[in-house]
Amino acid sequence: MVKFQDSPDILNETMSLSVKPIEIIKVNADGSRVTPDLVAVEEPLEIRIGFGTLGDRQQKSLSVTMRTPGHDYELATGFLITEGIINTFDQIESIKYCEDVGRQEEKENVVRLELKPDVHFDLKKLQRNFYTTSSCGVCGKSSIEAVHVACTPINDSIQVDKEMIHGLPDKLREAQQIFEHTGGLHAVGLFDLKGKPLLTREDVGRHNAMDKIVGACLFKKEIPLSNSIIMVSGRASFELVQKALRAGAPIMAAVGAPSSLAISLAKDLGMTLLGFVKGGSFNIYSGAQRVGL
Repeated sequence: MVKFQDSPDILNETMSLSVKPIEIIKVNADGSRVTPDLVAVEEPLEIRIGFGTLGDRQQKSLSVTMRTPGHDYELATGFLITEGIINTFDQIESIKYCEDVGRQEEKENVVRLELKPDVHFDLKKLQRNFYTTSSCGVCGKSSIEAVHVACTPINDSIQVDKEMIHGLPDKLREAQQIFEHTGGLHAVGLFDLKGKPLLTREDVGRHNAMDKIVGACLFKKEIPLSNSIIMVSGRASFELVQKALRAGAPIMAAVGAPSSLAISLAKDLGMTLLGFVKGGSFNIYSGAQRVGL
């Protein structure tokens, strides 16, 4: 189980990276006026990977994703695990911003992960030419086969209280500090089985927020998330369900609706999938045995 939360210093630093002050013209029934505002920052992040034996190291660009700056190392690491490039944190030798690019602002938008020399993997997975956008990750995959990533089926006997589930949306909303100022970000929250908030990540891309959660837990070597609940602020897409399954989460809840493919994947691999969790009600689409009714 994850045992850490963000410190105030980390939250303040993330806030400074993630929002930008601007001036807007606000129009209402009484007229218009110029007023200051805050918007969510969206910038590209390139994820590069170094691999191979000591005498034959290679580098490849895996993905360019439009993200909200902050927790970039978590995002890059989570991306590698949820896309099936690596399976454990121990397979990573180092992670850093690239120094061999141009301007300083460009260096802060390129992260390079070096895999250990003895890590073996299918090179075809690195030749898929990922291109991920903030709105939809899977539309960047270069083939239908690349969409599916191997996940381990979940088989446990845990059960959670339905009243606890009713309270998750409000707890997630309370933890969305950047959304509070901008109204323009998705969020993913991690909770224990009693509904205690453990971790929250926000991003312009819902899949990025999920990767940041997985990456943060991977840094702490808290994967799989066997005793945790993942809550997402929007809909439950196939990609989000797959990423949560890669992290070993037995329960995923969403404020919005799940897709048909997300439901099929959850059923096939034994995940409890909940949708429309809001207003004191929710729908169970798979894994009803984990919800105490």
